[in-house]
Amino acid sequence: MGNIAIQAENLGKQYRIGTLRNKQNFREAIIGSVKNQLRHVAQLFYKNAGDTNEAGRTIWALKDVSFQINFGDRLGIIGRNGSGKSTLLKILSRITEPTTGFAQIQGRVRSMLEVGTGFHHELTGRENIFLNGAILGMKKDEIRKRFDEIVAFSEVEKFIDTPVKHYSSGMYMRLAFAVAAHLESEILIVDEVLSVGDNKFQNKCLNKMQEVGEQGRTVLFVSHSIPAVTRLCNKAILLDEGRLLEEGPATKIAKTYFSKGLNYLPAERLWQNADSVPGGEIVRLYAVRVKAENGEIAEQVKINRAVEIEMEYNVIKGGYILMPHFHLFNQEGTKIFITLDIDAEWRKRPRPEGRYTSRVLIPGNFLQEGLHIVWSALITLEPMIVQFFEKDAVMFQVVENADADTARGDYARNIDGAVRPLLKWTTSYDAIKH
Repeated sequence: MGNIAIQAENLGKQYRIGTLRNKQNFREAIIGSVKNQLRHVAQLFYKNAGDTNEAGRTIWALKDVSFQINFGDRLGIIGRNGSGKSTLLKILSRITEPTTGFAQIQGRVRSMLEVGTGFHHELTGRENIFLNGAILGMKKDEIRKRFDEIVAFSEVEKFIDTPVKHYSSGMYMRLAFAVAAHLESEILIVDEVLSVGDNKFQNKCLNKMQEVGEQGRTVLFVSHSIPAVTRLCNKAILLDEGRLLEEGPATKIAKTYFSKGLNYLPAERLWQNADSVPGGEIVRLYAVRVKAENGEIAEQVKINRAVEIEMEYNVIKGGYILMPHFHLFNQEGTKIFITLDIDAEWRKRPRPEGRYTSRVLIPGNFLQEGLHIVWSALITLEPMIVQFFEKDAVMFQVVENADADTARGDYARNIDGAVRPLLKWTTSYDAIKH
């Protein structure tokens, strides 16, 4: 296979809907027997009616997927829920067998498809590190060389000799990722498990995966955060309803993903459930909104019109200086800018408890056409603590309007770039003297 790490040919996975479990208690067995009788009668009826409905009892989670990945590639796998991403990773990780096709893999594979994959609950963190290394075929001395680095990265030094069944989900995930990233596997497969950690550790993981790829190891990464995919990955594939729609550079595939409407975020998000509201002990996020000039919630704004982004939050413990800010990304995953309130009056005075709404106005003729994704964040100063960092909070689309003054003028072809400001030009002329 030469430089090819993974070669997939016509991969397909079919599941049967409503398959009975092998182990049943007495009550389940009786109910199952009755259901089977009724199902048999129904099948006879449909058979007599000329329709057995066999196709409706199976589903293709993956169908005719072919691609190849070279050593050192960082491949992002993009697609909405139910598109087949996790099924593909399970096949490549040898957790499940494909129904059709095959995948050839060169090198040792380390997978993180859920928190704590490959860990034994009764063993300590230290014992699980050595167990995972042994599973990958590493010698004890090789694992010892990596041990201190793994523990330092995971930030669970105090609990390394505690059985992992007593770990929180965050501790579990940090140690599991540290093991996966530092032990000597040629191929690292990571599903959306990074959502378990806080923002600081997520960025730490992304940096480590980028470093792993630069070392010549191969990374497969599934995430719903397109900016994270375009930051980490040099290539991507786009799945939809189990089929491969497109493959290519990560930024190009991200643009296709949004242009086909396969990802959807609203222009307004509300958090009212106390168990899921983003925030810390001081500030909690309530809402993020995108508004047009008339104050209405806007999924689309004209390119020459201003757009307002606001966040509404509750200060539940007063006496702190607040720094709310937004991160804005385009549909290719490029970060356009970070904006924060630098007003001296706002920055120098601690705030009392209560409901706050912070707004920023982006002028017309500044943003480029296309979809824009907003991340909403707030930190407290002195001490500096991240209160919330909500990625992919809301989304809006900037659309061209040909009947207005814009930076395009009468130029008809595509204009590249992350922004498209309308700037003032001047040209002077001097006659050539002979």
